[in-house]
Amino acid sequence: MLQRAAWARITVGGQEVAAIGPGLVALVGVAEDDTPEAAARMAHKTVRLRLFPGGDRPFDLALAQAGGELLVVSQLTLLGDVRRGNRPSWASAAPPEVAAPLVESYAAAAEAQGVSVRRGQFGAHMALTLENDGPVTLTLDSAALGTPRRHGR
Repeated sequence: MLQRAAWARITVGGQEVAAIGPGLVALVGVAEDDTPEAAARMAHKTVRLRLFPGGDRPFDLALAQAGGELLVVSQLTLLGDVRRGNRPSWASAAPPEVAAPLVESYAAAAEAQGVSVRRGQFGAHMALTLENDGPVTLTLDSAALGTPRRHGR
């Protein structure tokens, strides 16, 4: 999930661990069958999406063109399945030992494309504060982008 933000910050235990000015907040959920290739493809898409105003067009510039930053936040709850009962199931979410490196792969791939990237703290109880700009919020799904997924498990 991407949110265009005027600014954003993350605190853990009352201490700021990351902050950005104008840019995007990426809430990243990792499914059990996501791959490093999926993370790279999602980062590529994130960096190139034209979500920022340019001239008289409201959606003309990509993140780097607009001088924006990216805040990457691991977000297990995006994988919550609420179709049955009242308690979400996270059965399709990757375990932490798989998810953490893939969230970092996503952040590193965006950084490699010249974007300033800040990171939340994987697995921590984070307080995310942001001013949504627009508001502009999009959902990106690796399966919907045609990213190959790992089979088996």
